[in-house]
Amino acid sequence: QARLTESGGGLVEAGASLTLSCVASGITFTNYAMGWFRQGPGKERTFVASISWNSVSTYYSDSVDGRFTVSRDNAKNTVYLQMNNLIPADTGVFYCKARCFSQDYWGQGTQVTVSS
Repeated sequence: QARLTESGGGLVEAGASLTLSCVASGITFTNYAMGWFRQGPGKERTFVASISWNSVSTYYSDSVDGRFTVSRDNAKNTVYLQMNNLIPADTGVFYCKARCFSQDYWGQGTQVTVSS
């Protein structure tokens, strides 16, 4: 059974950094592209960043490009999201997603709150 478990969220001040982790189990990790999404208070879930199975390709939303870095360690079945220079608009629940063709798996999310 596929399972994604996020961790690393918390309450920080604007300008701080956080690193989120997402550990996958029950899937062949290298078959999956991985992504991070954010759901702000009262808002829809939106794309943040993604990375191909071999880390060759990465993509970012305009709002985080240059501040966030997505990476993965296939030996540890883990994807990371390094978040620098956090701003209050980054506040939300961060979810990781595994995608292989049309098959998607989601984690339960980790809360990130950025105070001004």
